[in-house]
Amino acid sequence: MALWDRVKESATQMQTQLVAKKNDLKSGAFRDASMAMCALVAAADGSVDPSERQRVAQLIATNEVLQNFPADDLRRRFEENLSKLTTDFAFGKVSVLQEIAKAKKKPAEARAVIQIGIVIGGADGDFDKTEQAVVREACYTLDLPPHEFDL
Repeated sequence: MALWDRVKESATQMQTQLVAKKNDLKSGAFRDASMAMCALVAAADGSVDPSERQRVAQLIATNEVLQNFPADDLRRRFEENLSKLTTDFAFGKVSVLQEIAKAKKKPAEARAVIQIGIVIGGADGDFDKTEQAVVREACYTLDLPPHEFDL
């Protein structure tokens, strides 16, 4: 199977798993950690071009699991995290990882945040090394083994 197909299949499997847990994913900690993860993946290479920002915002708005929350609230949180990362990536990353750490108390939410990162990273069919690296870092932040997610 080609790498492109494996990335798409993995992202699809993650999304299916997330939808199955949708009713368990309604806390503010999950919301905040998810938006931080989306921003971290979008800015993984240190910059965010307008088309990438739009694509991730569109994925957030249409993701079935994230529909537990008001779309305008999610977008505002995503944009705030993105702003921190684009202003000063290293400093912003510390703040964003603290947001992600909010999901640490509930293992199901922590795993779901990582899965959202993988879905966002794989959405364009190319879950590249920098995106994988920031999701791996988030795994460590949440005390989850990266190999559980093939990272």
